[in-house]
Amino acid sequence: MIVMKFGGSSVADAERIRHVALIVKEFLPRKPVLVLSAMGDTTDHLLEAADEALGGKVSIERIEGLHLAAIGALGLGEDVARTEILPLLEELKSLLIGISLIRELTGRTKDYLVSFGERLSVRVAAAYFRSIGVKSKALDAWDAGLRSDSNYTSAEVLDESYASIAAVIGPLVESGILPVVTGFIAKTADGHITTLGRGGSDLTATVIGAAAGAEEVQVWKDVDGILTADPRLVKDARPVSTVTYEEASELAYFGAQVLHPRSMQPCKRTSTPVRVKNSYNPAAPGTRIVSSLEAGALPVRAITSKKNVTLVDIVSSRMLGQHGFLARVFASFEERRLSVDMVATSEVSISLTLDAAHDLVALKRELEKIASVDIRKGKAIVTLIGDVSRSSEILETTFGVCARSGVQVQMVSQGASKVNISFIVDDDQAGEVVKALHAAFFA
Repeated sequence: MIVMKFGGSSVADAERIRHVALIVKEFLPRKPVLVLSAMGDTTDHLLEAADEALGGKVSIERIEGLHLAAIGALGLGEDVARTEILPLLEELKSLLIGISLIRELTGRTKDYLVSFGERLSVRVAAAYFRSIGVKSKALDAWDAGLRSDSNYTSAEVLDESYASIAAVIGPLVESGILPVVTGFIAKTADGHITTLGRGGSDLTATVIGAAAGAEEVQVWKDVDGILTADPRLVKDARPVSTVTYEEASELAYFGAQVLHPRSMQPCKRTSTPVRVKNSYNPAAPGTRIVSSLEAGALPVRAITSKKNVTLVDIVSSRMLGQHGFLARVFASFEERRLSVDMVATSEVSISLTLDAAHDLVALKRELEKIASVDIRKGKAIVTLIGDVSRSSEILETTFGVCARSGVQVQMVSQGASKVNISFIVDDDQAGEVVKALHAAFFA
């Protein structure tokens, strides 16, 4: 059994749903479970409808039009619209009328509202599969066994979900039925709908995969897996065949087309492989995310960069032998809710990086009570993701490339995860450094 997850762009309209069906049919011998997001921009349209309702206007025209048009274009007929779609649209309209009357949108109500996107999507898709001869059943996530806490808009999946999912999904798959499950949403024990926050649809897929003992969870996107570099910077960037969960988590932080780190945890716990594939190029093998790599892998799996960061140098002889100095420094960041990207320390100094959007005037004033503070804007983080046990080899090549390119490395940090080496250069040099490093490691 495998789990296949498709995002909103993959099921944006009738044409894309047909394309997804062609892909899924190729995998029917492997007994797939399908997890879908809302169609296209439905989630945005739902939130816009809520804003309008708060102003006293109730309209579901765009949402209704998109789904009824898809049903018509897929040749599903009026019966599907009447039994599968119109009841949900009526429920949605009633909710919006309620919002317009009380002029309030709580987190709980917002989750209920947003859930209509996924609930409509799976019903359209499942009906289409049945129309082409594939036995299929649309399932709201809670009917598949998924339960969450009541942290509305960013709920956590409860451990009790795993046994429930296995009990529901297993028999369906074994009886030759294709389950089509809503991503992103769940229910609390007392029946309130929740959403799972960022990466929620991917999380649904990995929870189902881990719970049901899937041989693989496939997450279908619009790129050929994880690439060795940003193709906008490096024209010959190529897909990485395999990475570890830790490497994928680091890459996700830097914007790679990969699962959110939170979404990988269920499969990481059960060592269930995750594969990132391209719905526009189904024949491409994609990138497989696994627990560990075989011997002989390249020392660097991918190179990324993050521009427009600020480098902060904090220097004080008081650090020597003094307890609590670092705690006081980081307390200043905590008070201002500033998130630090990189950190490096010596006996008398701390260097760290922050997002350039932060206003650091008050922070500098506070820190200058205990240290000398130098703030330098216009910097970039260049990160090499790979096998840091080979850090000497990686750093030798990296510093050689930078020296030949006339680039000054201003800070170096090796992550505790053992898969990340990052360094700081000037913003305007980052692109050329990434290109040169890519040529050195992947030539």
